[in-house]
Amino acid sequence: MKLALAPFGVTPPPSFKAFITRIERLAAEAALAGADILVLPEYFSMVLSGVEIKTPDIAAELEYVVKAADELIGQITVLAQRHKLHILAGSVPMRNADGKVYNRAPFIAPSGAVRYQDKQAMTRFEDELWHVTGGNGPNVFETAFGRIGVSICYDSEFPLHVRAQVAAGAKLILVPCCTASMAGFNRVRLSARARAVENQCYVAVVPLVGNAAWSGSIDENIGHAALFTPCDTGFPDDGVAAAGPLNEPGLVFAQVDFAAIDAVRVEGSVLNHRDWQEVPPCPVVELA
Repeated sequence: MKLALAPFGVTPPPSFKAFITRIERLAAEAALAGADILVLPEYFSMVLSGVEIKTPDIAAELEYVVKAADELIGQITVLAQRHKLHILAGSVPMRNADGKVYNRAPFIAPSGAVRYQDKQAMTRFEDELWHVTGGNGPNVFETAFGRIGVSICYDSEFPLHVRAQVAAGAKLILVPCCTASMAGFNRVRLSARARAVENQCYVAVVPLVGNAAWSGSIDENIGHAALFTPCDTGFPDDGVAAAGPLNEPGLVFAQVDFAAIDAVRVEGSVLNHRDWQEVPPCPVVELA
C-alpha cells in the first residue's frame, strides 16, 4: 500500500470552490503516483474559514467551518470516488445533536463510504479557548488493505489509545496533527515513534504547516510528514521509513507492507507487540 502524506499550508483560499480545487490537485497527484490513501492534517479544514474571516476570531472561524462541515466532507467524498482513493480528511470540527462541537476525522473510501474517528483527548487550547468536546474512544477501520487506526494529534501521546487500535488488528496508525511550536510537534513526533516501537506497527504523522496572521485558531503551525516503523528486522535501523522537509506543504510518499509487520512480530529481536498483554476494547468499523 502506498501512502500520500499531505502537509497542508494555511494560505487562505479565495472561495470554497478554490479550497476544494486545491484538495483535488493533491488527490490527482496522489492517484497519478499510484497512492492508495491520501492523508490530510488535523484542522486542515480551518483554512477554509479564511474565505470570509480576515482577522483573528477563534469563535467565528470555528463556527464558519462547523457550518460548512457537511458540504466539505461531501465534496471530498466526490474526490475520493473520482480518483479512486481512500482519503483521511484530516479533522473537521462538527456539531452533534447535543449541540457540542467535536474534532472528528472523516475516513472516506473510494466507494463513497464515510466513517469517523473522534479526537478523545482535548489539548488545553481546544478545551479552554475553542470549547471543543472530547469525543468517543478509539476504533479501527476495516479496509481492503487491512485494518487502520486514526489517532488525532494529542491522542497519539497516550499509549493506550493506539494500543487499543493495534489490539483490534491495526498495523498502520494515521496521526493527522496541528501543532503551534517545535516542542508541540516533537511531542507528537516522538510519541508516534514510540507507538511504532512498542506496538511493532507503522505510524504516519501529517501536520498542518505555515503561519496565518489572519487566523486566531491556526496562526502558527510547525512540523513535517513522516512514516515511522519498528527499529528491527526488515525496517530502517532508526525507524524512519520516510520524512519530508520541515514546514513545507506538498506530498510525501511512503510504502507500507503489512506482511513485514506480521514478520517482525514473530521474528523480531524483541516482541513488544506480544509482550504487552493488557489492552482496552476497541470496536471495528467497516469502511467499504
